[in-house]
Amino acid sequence: MVLRIFGWSFAITAIGLIASFVLGGPTAFVLVAILCVLEISLSFDNAVVNATILVRMNEFWQRMFLTVGILIAVFGMRLVFPLLIVAITAGLGPIEAIDLAAEGGSVDEPGTYAQLLHEAHPSIAAFGGMFLLMLFLDFIFEDREIRWLTWLETPLARIGKLDQLAVVVATVALVLAAEAFAEDVGTVMVSGALGIVTYLLVNGLGELFEAEGATDEEDLAGVHGDAAAVEDSVAGRRSASEGPSDLARASGKAAFFLFLYLEVLDASFSFDGVIGAFAITQDIFIIAAGLGIGAMYIRSITVYLVRNGTLGQYVYLEHGAHWAIGALAVILLVTIEYEVPEIITGLVGVGFIAAALVSSLARNRREGSLEAAAEARRKAVAGRV
Repeated sequence: MVLRIFGWSFAITAIGLIASFVLGGPTAFVLVAILCVLEISLSFDNAVVNATILVRMNEFWQRMFLTVGILIAVFGMRLVFPLLIVAITAGLGPIEAIDLAAEGGSVDEPGTYAQLLHEAHPSIAAFGGMFLLMLFLDFIFEDREIRWLTWLETPLARIGKLDQLAVVVATVALVLAAEAFAEDVGTVMVSGALGIVTYLLVNGLGELFEAEGATDEEDLAGVHGDAAAVEDSVAGRRSASEGPSDLARASGKAAFFLFLYLEVLDASFSFDGVIGAFAITQDIFIIAAGLGIGAMYIRSITVYLVRNGTLGQYVYLEHGAHWAIGALAVILLVTIEYEVPEIITGLVGVGFIAAALVSSLARNRREGSLEAAAEARRKAVAGRV
């Protein structure tokens, strides 16, 4: 299973590293490898959240996520999107933006591609930060059967019964962040508002079309929420590796909007990696190669989590990933004014995931001990009878 899922990632890694060595020498080889590791460390929580959504899609759309989706992720978000941002903010044509990127130059040198992209960072951070914050808030304000940080998630789920509370909290956070960190408050406010609207639009359309294809008996997870496989496996309705039934998996319009949601989610996660990569190198092609290889692994990890039933086996992983997303959203908003080292961003995400994994293992061990004790009691009673 590992080779089948990660085969393309291994192949692209080999091709990318060999090509970077041949075309750019040892320096380019090392930079591509570093950027690949950076992308994976920053986006592992993205893979966990992706898996909770991908498990809701049928096999055709899962393959689309791995093929068309990876093209969008690698060439769209890691290469074309930064060029587009620079072209729009600097008033350049597409060819001029490409020429400027090819010229290179330091982020501290006025007029360079890196410097122009750095200037656009407040708007990018506001959009991505608000999209991720809405994702996080919708999760913690939802009343769900499984809770990780019970002492905190229980009261949050209780107050989350207020209609549109996530939108209210996100809007207040945007206003505070714009006033505290932004030089151009209006631009940051507009970008952040677009992030909120994008989340609501894609999320709402996905849930709408998913609901249209569902029966009254189906308990839909929706675009955002708990993977149905997790709660079903805990309740004993289906095994962890099975996930939702074929009938429950989204297809058609519902799956299409789930696919769009995944791509926007990936874009939001990629912002900090693309901007942070310029602290390592100013070569746009090395950045695209390194981050693109990393994006391949994120896709493969996502599919592995789905096919292996990992979310059902370690039920707190989804919670840890969403808390990591909340932390990333806050970090993105802070970076509107202040530089935050990528190592901090990566460690925060890995820290939440690791803590959730340890908690899941402890839970499984505890439940296993309880089941063993119950089985021993049943045998003892049967022996006395």
